[in-house]
Amino acid sequence: MTDLDDIDRRILRELGRDGRLSNLALAERVGLSPSACLRRVAALERSRTIRGYRAVLSPEKTGIGFTAYVTVGLNSHTKASQEAFERAVRHAPEVRECHNITGNVEYLLRIEVADLPAYKTFHTDVLGTLPQVNSVTSYVVMGSPKDDRA
Repeated sequence: MTDLDDIDRRILRELGRDGRLSNLALAERVGLSPSACLRRVAALERSRTIRGYRAVLSPEKTGIGFTAYVTVGLNSHTKASQEAFERAVRHAPEVRECHNITGNVEYLLRIEVADLPAYKTFHTDVLGTLPQVNSVTSYVVMGSPKDDRA
Protein backbone atom coordinates (compact mmCIF):
# COMPACT_ATOMS: atom_id res chain seq x y z
CA MET A 1 0.00 0.00 0.00
CA THR A 2 2.18 2.80 -1.26
CA ASP A 3 -0.58 5.14 -2.41
CA LEU A 4 -2.04 6.91 0.60
CA ASP A 5 -5.08 9.05 0.04
CA ASP A 6 -6.18 12.04 2.12
CA ILE A 7 -8.26 9.90 4.49
CA ASP A 8 -5.33 7.53 5.13
CA ARG A 9 -3.11 10.52 5.89
CA ARG A 10 -5.70 11.92 8.32
CA ILE A 11 -5.96 8.52 10.03
CA LEU A 12 -2.17 8.36 10.35
CA ARG A 13 -1.97 11.92 11.67
CA GLU A 14 -4.64 11.28 14.33
CA LEU A 15 -3.13 7.94 15.41
CA GLY A 16 0.32 9.57 15.46
CA ARG A 17 -1.04 12.08 17.95
CA ASP A 18 -2.89 9.49 20.04
CA GLY A 19 -2.42 5.79 19.32
CA ARG A 20 -5.02 4.89 21.95
CA LEU A 21 -7.78 6.77 20.18
CA SER A 22 -10.89 4.60 19.99
CA ASN A 23 -12.08 3.57 16.55
CA LEU A 24 -15.30 5.49 17.13
CA ALA A 25 -13.45 8.71 17.96
CA LEU A 26 -11.01 8.19 15.08
CA ALA A 27 -13.85 7.63 12.62
CA GLU A 28 -15.53 10.80 13.81
CA ARG A 29 -12.33 12.86 13.44
CA VAL A 30 -11.59 11.63 9.90
CA GLY A 31 -15.18 11.64 8.65
CA LEU A 32 -15.78 7.92 8.16
CA SER A 33 -18.21 5.37 9.52
CA PRO A 34 -16.68 3.25 12.29
CA SER A 35 -16.68 0.11 10.10
CA ALA A 36 -14.99 1.89 7.17
CA CYS A 37 -12.45 3.43 9.54
CA LEU A 38 -11.66 0.04 11.08
CA ARG A 39 -11.13 -1.46 7.61
CA ARG A 40 -8.77 1.39 6.72
CA VAL A 41 -6.75 1.02 9.91
CA ALA A 42 -6.54 -2.76 9.42
CA ALA A 43 -5.30 -2.24 5.84
CA LEU A 44 -2.68 0.26 7.07
CA GLU A 45 -1.53 -2.27 9.66
CA ARG A 46 -1.42 -5.15 7.14
CA SER A 47 0.68 -3.07 4.75
CA ARG A 48 3.01 -2.19 7.65
CA THR A 49 2.35 1.53 7.09
CA ILE A 50 1.38 1.37 10.76
CA ARG A 51 4.15 -0.76 12.24
CA GLY A 52 3.01 -0.70 15.84
CA TYR A 53 1.75 1.27 18.79
CA ARG A 54 3.68 2.26 21.87
CA ALA A 55 3.47 4.20 25.09
CA VAL A 56 5.33 7.50 25.38
CA LEU A 57 7.11 7.33 28.72
CA SER A 58 7.95 10.22 30.99
CA PRO A 59 11.74 10.51 31.27
CA GLU A 60 11.43 12.05 34.74
CA LYS A 61 9.17 9.27 36.05
CA THR A 62 11.32 6.51 34.53
CA GLY A 63 14.64 7.81 35.84
CA ILE A 64 15.97 9.26 32.59
CA GLY A 65 17.58 12.58 33.39
CA PHE A 66 20.28 12.70 30.74
CA THR A 67 20.04 12.50 26.96
CA ALA A 68 22.90 12.79 24.50
CA TYR A 69 23.29 12.43 20.78
CA VAL A 70 26.55 10.71 19.98
CA THR A 71 28.38 10.41 16.69
CA VAL A 72 30.56 7.36 16.23
CA GLY A 73 33.27 6.91 13.64
CA LEU A 74 34.56 3.43 12.88
CA ASN A 75 38.19 2.58 12.25
CA SER A 76 37.29 0.22 9.41
CA HIS A 77 34.62 0.70 6.78
CA THR A 78 33.94 -2.97 6.21
CA LYS A 79 30.60 -4.70 6.38
CA ALA A 80 31.90 -6.92 9.19
CA SER A 81 32.91 -3.89 11.24
CA GLN A 82 29.52 -2.25 10.78
CA GLU A 83 27.65 -5.44 11.63
CA ALA A 84 29.71 -5.97 14.78
CA PHE A 85 29.07 -2.39 15.92
CA GLU A 86 25.35 -2.64 15.20
CA ARG A 87 25.14 -5.94 17.11
CA ALA A 88 26.83 -4.37 20.11
CA VAL A 89 24.57 -1.31 20.27
CA ARG A 90 21.45 -3.41 19.68
CA HIS A 91 22.17 -5.03 23.06
CA ALA A 92 22.87 -1.75 24.90
CA PRO A 93 19.67 -0.52 26.59
CA GLU A 94 21.09 3.01 26.83
CA VAL A 95 20.99 3.28 23.04
CA ARG A 96 17.45 4.34 22.17
CA GLU A 97 18.21 5.02 18.48
CA CYS A 98 21.04 4.06 16.15
CA HIS A 99 21.25 5.51 12.65
CA ASN A 100 23.83 4.74 9.97
CA ILE A 101 24.51 8.16 8.44
CA THR A 102 26.56 9.84 5.73
CA GLY A 103 29.31 12.32 6.41
CA ASN A 104 32.51 12.23 8.46
CA VAL A 105 31.22 9.53 10.82
CA GLU A 106 29.20 6.36 10.36
CA TYR A 107 26.62 6.45 13.18
CA LEU A 108 24.39 8.77 15.15
CA LEU A 109 23.06 7.43 18.46
CA ARG A 110 20.48 8.77 20.89
CA ILE A 111 21.50 7.78 24.40
CA GLU A 112 19.21 8.00 27.43
CA VAL A 113 20.50 7.34 30.94
CA ALA A 114 19.86 8.49 34.49
CA ASP A 115 22.61 11.08 34.78
CA LEU A 116 26.10 12.15 33.74
CA PRO A 117 27.89 9.42 35.77
CA ALA A 118 25.69 6.79 34.06
CA TYR A 119 26.60 8.28 30.69
CA LYS A 120 30.30 8.19 31.57
CA THR A 121 29.93 4.51 32.44
CA PHE A 122 28.21 3.82 29.09
CA HIS A 123 30.83 5.87 27.23
CA THR A 124 33.72 4.05 28.90
CA ASP A 125 32.38 0.53 29.41
CA VAL A 126 30.34 0.11 26.23
CA LEU A 127 31.56 2.42 23.47
CA GLY A 128 35.09 2.48 24.85
CA THR A 129 35.43 -1.29 24.67
CA LEU A 130 34.29 -1.77 21.06
CA PRO A 131 37.29 -2.46 18.83
CA GLN A 132 35.54 -0.97 15.78
CA VAL A 133 35.14 2.48 17.35
CA ASN A 134 37.63 5.10 16.25
CA SER A 135 35.93 8.32 17.41
CA VAL A 136 33.08 9.36 19.69
CA THR A 137 31.62 12.86 19.92
CA SER A 138 28.89 13.60 22.46
CA TYR A 139 26.22 16.29 22.15
CA VAL A 140 24.36 16.73 25.44
CA VAL A 141 20.69 17.68 25.17
CA MET A 142 19.98 20.73 27.30
CA GLY A 143 16.32 21.07 26.28
CA SER A 144 13.87 19.89 23.65
CA PRO A 145 11.59 22.69 22.46
CA LYS A 146 10.09 20.28 19.91
CA ASP A 147 9.98 16.51 20.10
CA ASP A 148 7.26 14.72 18.13
CA ARG A 149 7.99 11.49 20.01
CA ALA A 150 6.49 13.00 23.19
